[in-house]
Amino acid sequence: MKRLVIAMMLAVSGYAMACTNLIVSKGASADGSTFITYAADSHTRYGQLRFCPAADHQPGEMLKLYNYGSLKFQIEIPQPAHTYQVVGFINEHQLAMGETTWGGISPLDKGNAEGIDYGNLIYVTLQRAKNCREAIKVMHELVSTYGYAEGGESFSIADPDEVWIFEITSKGHFEKGAVWVARRVPDGYICGHANQARITTFPQEPKKWKKKGSHPAISSKHIDHIFEPEVECVYSEDVASFARKQGLYTGNDANFSYADTYNPLTFSGLRACEARVYAMFNRCADGMKKYEAFAMGDSKAERLPLWVKPNRKLTVQDCMALMRDHYEGTPMDMTQDVGAGPFHCPYRWRPMDFEVDGKKYIHERAISTQQTGFSFVGQCRKWLPSKLGGILWFGVDDTYSTCYCPVYCGVTQVPVCFEEGNGSMSRYSETAAFWLFNRVSNFCYLRYDSMIVDVQRVQQELETDFVRNEQSHTDRWARMDVSEQRLVGELNRFSNDCAERMMRRWKELDQLLLMKYIDGNIKTVEDGRIKTTPTGVVTGIKQPPYPAWFYRMIVDDHGEVIQVR
Repeated sequence: MKRLVIAMMLAVSGYAMACTNLIVSKGASADGSTFITYAADSHTRYGQLRFCPAADHQPGEMLKLYNYGSLKFQIEIPQPAHTYQVVGFINEHQLAMGETTWGGISPLDKGNAEGIDYGNLIYVTLQRAKNCREAIKVMHELVSTYGYAEGGESFSIADPDEVWIFEITSKGHFEKGAVWVARRVPDGYICGHANQARITTFPQEPKKWKKKGSHPAISSKHIDHIFEPEVECVYSEDVASFARKQGLYTGNDANFSYADTYNPLTFSGLRACEARVYAMFNRCADGMKKYEAFAMGDSKAERLPLWVKPNRKLTVQDCMALMRDHYEGTPMDMTQDVGAGPFHCPYRWRPMDFEVDGKKYIHERAISTQQTGFSFVGQCRKWLPSKLGGILWFGVDDTYSTCYCPVYCGVTQVPVCFEEGNGSMSRYSETAAFWLFNRVSNFCYLRYDSMIVDVQRVQQELETDFVRNEQSHTDRWARMDVSEQRLVGELNRFSNDCAERMMRRWKELDQLLLMKYIDGNIKTVEDGRIKTTPTGVVTGIKQPPYPAWFYRMIVDDHGEVIQVR
């Protein structure tokens, strides 16, 4: 087989890469939940929530898979005897998954000629697996049997007991299947990934398999041993040998680094990808300052670890907050440079890289970004019945200005505002959360530092109430002796009521922002209403000046024309 030429093979990560994930073990959470977060960032991704009911299937029944991105027919595979209910990215057994794409090296980034793409790998796995370890086995079997039609990908996998990070890339046109490695995040720790492979060296099994309890790692050759609790790392049998065969790696197995081989670090991989993981770690763990240089693009600086121990136990609202970040408080703070404009807007329109006087520059790629289609915090709780224990705290559009609404994994109907088919990227819908939230966020970008305060006030009001009400309802339902049918009805009602309340409040917010900030004015608001005189005349209008530095820029650029004489 023709060997790859390494010098021609390094694909630039690029600043258009999307998605950010946080992974929280139950020992790192305040209530013993496991959490994963996922922001699906794409300029063409529409925010909606897919629902697939549980089903029994006849022998010979086939499943047609359509590419998650292009929607074109991809492959047909046999159905198992039974598939589980899936709501978005969590199933009825509280198995939740998320992903980030890193592409990797050419030609492996092109995927196998045919096979399963990353989106369908998630959905099919959620329909066939009950927990993280089953999911890893199912994913291995799927890509080995049908091929993997993608490049590099990192997956977050959570169940009520464990959380794992799973990284995979195809073998390109050389061989069918994929090379991958999966590691369990130690209890009490958090992990993250953001479009850059993060697993470097990893434990490996002895060449001769030893009995249970002897080693924490196994290869896919012994995949059935994955259900032994001592196993904390699983990898494809040829993860290193395939790399040697293609000329990608020349060392021994013990020193093999998955990330350095299949997704070598570049400046963009650091600054646009690892930096987002650093931002999450920096806000909830001690001693992170020493990794700042690495996050800012210095590949020789101390490398960011795969996981860290947080300095406090994280709540669901902590996880929501960690997904809201523009590098505030770091040298990369997007609210502080001139690109933020006079109103400190932390967003930059594409392209993200540019050139001035022969020198190349970049805009930062933060966790919170304008092109997010949807995001969620997935919560799994072991002490509750599965239909009640699993929740997707689901939101659409920019994570900084979204509202996370609780949708139980046991619901049998998705709230209308999130329903699949309710609008699209090319079809506006008055009842779709995606379009309402985009109306608000895009208006905020005009006078960001003032308007985002109004948004956060409503956001915090709703999310705080949702969390409090969810806990009280869940506690009550868990104590009640009710039929499954009645419980599902209660779950449907609660999730729908929360979504409807959110939509009402956001419509009120949309209208208030327009009235308050129209034409560059800022009107006074009292008790949620524009302040007026007793006769109804608007009063208390403010017209704050631009900051001094912005006036200086205007004068430096155009002062001779506009100077008063």
